[in-house]
Amino acid sequence: MDWYYALALMLGTLFFFMAIGAPVVFSFLAVNLIGAFTFLGGEIGLGQWVRNTTSSLVSFSLTPIPLFVLMGEVLFHTGLAFKAIDSIEKAIDKVPGKLSIVSILGGTTFATLSGSSIANTAMMGGVMMPEMMRRGYHPTMSMGPIMAVGGIAMLIPPSALAVMLGSLAGISIERLLIGGILPGMLMAIGFLGYVIIRSRLRPQDAPPSDKDGTSLSGMQKWLPFVKNVLPLLGIFIAVVGSMLAGWASPTESAAIGVLASVLATFCYRAFSLQALWKSLIETTKVSVVILFILAASTTFAQLLSFSGASTGFLGLIKEMNLSPAILVICMLLVLLVIGTVLDQISMMMITLPFFMPLALAAGVDTVWLGVMMLIALEIGLLTPPFGLLLIVMQSVVPPSIRLPQIYRAAVPFLVIEVVVLASVFLLPGIATGLPNLIN
Repeated sequence: MDWYYALALMLGTLFFFMAIGAPVVFSFLAVNLIGAFTFLGGEIGLGQWVRNTTSSLVSFSLTPIPLFVLMGEVLFHTGLAFKAIDSIEKAIDKVPGKLSIVSILGGTTFATLSGSSIANTAMMGGVMMPEMMRRGYHPTMSMGPIMAVGGIAMLIPPSALAVMLGSLAGISIERLLIGGILPGMLMAIGFLGYVIIRSRLRPQDAPPSDKDGTSLSGMQKWLPFVKNVLPLLGIFIAVVGSMLAGWASPTESAAIGVLASVLATFCYRAFSLQALWKSLIETTKVSVVILFILAASTTFAQLLSFSGASTGFLGLIKEMNLSPAILVICMLLVLLVIGTVLDQISMMMITLPFFMPLALAAGVDTVWLGVMMLIALEIGLLTPPFGLLLIVMQSVVPPSIRLPQIYRAAVPFLVIEVVVLASVFLLPGIATGLPNLIN
């Protein structure tokens, strides 16, 4: 079978299953079954498919995924994350657009502890939206920051998606995790700048409360912050610092993060067996889905290679003699376009078998490319019509708020994310500077 027929069969079947509403992982598993039977020799191919699937899950590099997920679940179910958000609100009494800023700072703090965009958005939406709507905040100032900061969890360690990307793409997970820190912080700063400027220019979009700036003394404002926020940020420092110093691998640093999170619950007297059990159950659910997806993706890439589809397509691209910069731009544009209709995991699974060989052949820095891919994937979370965080936000707001309003609320923050992506492209050191410090 010619390579273009094989490619059409694999991708066409995949999109067919997705179009009829099959879950992503089952769509890929179905395509893998068909591809294994077609290209690997019938029943013998199915046996090889089983062996390939099994071998793809025994990599030690996948261990940080459940550990990072557990780290966030423990802090979420014991209530420490909510205490941190409340303390941040008390500390910034007199800032315009106070609740929007709390959403950004609190969401960024939780992003450094959870690594889950969905959990971040759902938690911040449930905590902040009722009060923001009661005060009459404009949708862009209420929903926008919550959705935007949810995506930061994809960049700032611990990030389960970054571990997935590193595993699938063959990029150093340690360097990829560290490389996302500065772009993630730049986004948070951009979001804060937009909220503060808009609050000053249009104070009616973020009406203050009568008690803002009048109820708390200096000690009352900052003592909860020192007590409930700084120690939790110490967990982030322990995770990232151990990797930067070369003392721990990603797996070991993830274990340090889990241990520190559990110790924190004891120190705050928030630990309970019920919360721990719920954290373990939720971690298992998320991890099983991720590992299923990784297994399906690895086999999918192998079938594309064995059928000749990936080789033929890569040869076609190489004949165009594109410069490395133009090649990277084309990759990012592909991700931004398909991000309007596909979820992040599907985007990685479909594109990485093609992107990584091209990048390696062109001599592209894979850490730089990986960080930009994470940013592009994050942009897809907010891109209509099927951005995942748009749907999550719809689930936590009243029915009176329609989806087009949510779309409009995301637009200014989408622009900021695109600016950060362009900045990383033009100044690679933003992504590669910190990783280059690793011993």
